[in-house]
This record gives sequence, structure tokens and C-alpha cells, in this order.
Amino acid sequence: MDLSNYQRLIAEIYLKKDSKRGVDKTFNWLIEEIGELSRAVRKRDRDKIQEEFADCLAWLLSVGSILSIDAENAMTKYLDGCPKCNHRPCRCTEDH
Repeated sequence: MDLSNYQRLIAEIYLKKDSKRGVDKTFNWLIEEIGELSRAVRKRDRDKIQEEFADCLAWLLSVGSILSIDAENAMTKYLDGCPKCNHRPCRCTEDH
């Protein structure tokens, strides 16, 4: 499944509920999930990392849908490589 299909799937499941909740509160749920992903990464719990990664992506796609952002279109920013140096892999220095 591609990113657009995942965004449509998440919208089908959650958009009505998330739209009613509003973008600010839905975004707060995304931030909470990022915190859970952070804890899983620190613990190096592979199963939990995968679960929380999926939750973060689902909430991000939902925020995008509420704001009428097409995730796949947004990602075209990276088609030519790093947006700053235009290389694959990125050649930017850490302080760039």
C-alpha cells in the first residue's frame, strides 16, 4: 500500500472523529504518541517501536487530512534528495 492509500484508510477509520475533536487536540495526540515512540526507542523494544511508529504515522496522516494536506504530495519535497544540498545521501554538515 502506498502513502496515499494509507492516508485514505486512516481517514476512513478516524477522520470524522478527529475532525470533530479538532486539529489542536488531534495534534496533541500525535505528540503523545511521539513520546511513546521515544520511550520504546530508549528501551530498544523492537515490537513496541514498530507499534508506536505505526501510531505516530496514523496520527500524522490524520492531522494532514484535517488540514487537507496530501501526504504523498507533501513528500515530493524529497524526490531530488536532501532539500538543502540536493544529494542522496545527504552531504550537509550537522551544523548546516
